Amino acid sequence: MPRFFMAGTNIRGGMAIIRGRDAEHVRVLRLRPGEDLIICDAQGTDYKCRLVSADPEQVEAEVIEVVPCPAEPSVAVTVLCGLPKGDRTDYIIQKCVEAGASEIQFFLSDRCVAKPETPEKKLDRWQRIAEEAAKQSGRGIIPQVGWIGDYAGALDCAVKKDLALFMYETGEREPFNAVLEAHKDIRSCAILTGPEGGFAEFEAKLAKIAGLHLCSMGERILRCETAPVVAVSAVMYATGNLS
Repeated sequence: MPRFFMAGTNIRGGMAIIRGRDAEHVRVLRLRPGEDLIICDAQGTDYKCRLVSADPEQVEAEVIEVVPCPAEPSVAVTVLCGLPKGDRTDYIIQKCVEAGASEIQFFLSDRCVAKPETPEKKLDRWQRIAEEAAKQSGRGIIPQVGWIGDYAGALDCAVKKDLALFMYETGEREPFNAVLEAHKDIRSCAILTGPEGGFAEFEAKLAKIAGLHLCSMGERILRCETAPVVAVSAVMYATGNLS
């Protein structure tokens, strides 16, 4: 069923009025009066609607039912990624949103290859990727994508969550499954993953001092764009959000 977020939409008296880009999208999809669609308020609530009319200026739909979005997980996962090079950011955003992440933040760490002078200029594009992934996967929110800056900022963000995970490929680590088994009832979680070269040893030490769990992801070496998606999926499974 086609899905739209509330931007450009007014709901009054049981009718949804859609204008702007989403109205154009309705026409592109060639939806006809009587067909159903979902409008989400981006706060976790779905408005199930039935199309009444569509013209070049606006679309009108009747609200049939208002329900909580069933696709939103019980745990809010913040993904903190060392900035990769190229378009790997696009993949990370898209797949982490589909997997259930509620926020994605990029930062510079010691081994980052990419060092853009103005990453803030990419935020609009990153946010659009998140929105399209949220629509495609039936999410009830549009996860926020941002630039947190440096490694210290990433650690500061992580320690404020119920569970903070540092995904590390070497040295002394905790089994990932054991950490997740002990934290099934969390409401928030942070996942730190590194860039192409992984994290430097001093960064791992700082993470441990800050109280993060240094976790193994097994013996396989995962690409920087794969690790956050796998980690989010594991958290979703452990907290009962893949049932």
